Amino acid sequence: MSELTRASIAVDAELMERFDRRIAEGGHSNRSEALRDLIRTHLAEDDWEQAEEAVATVTLLYDHHKRGLSKQVEDVGHVHHHSIIASMHVHLDADHCLEVVTLRGTPAELRHVSDHLIGLKGVLHGQAVFSAMPQALAEAP
Repeated sequence: MSELTRASIAVDAELMERFDRRIAEGGHSNRSEALRDLIRTHLAEDDWEQAEEAVATVTLLYDHHKRGLSKQVEDVGHVHHHSIIASMHVHLDADHCLEVVTLRGTPAELRHVSDHLIGLKGVLHGQAVFSAMPQALAEAP
């Protein structure tokens, strides 16, 4: 592990109480570890846009009764087959489905595909999570 640097921050008491509750409920052992994870997450958001190759997951929640939506999701997969490496479809109940799509490609491609999927009419909720590829994996054949 690299050398640690100590930093002091001023935080509103109520905000710190909420953060401490979140730490207690989560898997972090202390504030420092939780703050390091937040910093890494924030920096990763910047890094992925600069990467030559990136990965992403796109999560979609939709009503499968919405006419033609399942077919549209499938069609996006065929159009962008070069970026989509896997998908998972889950029936949540009689009306709703969850689709998780895994992507790999350039940041611009991944943003385009994720926006396309999330923007389909009838998607109730969509979210994309982006990450830069570790250099060793990005250079692998």
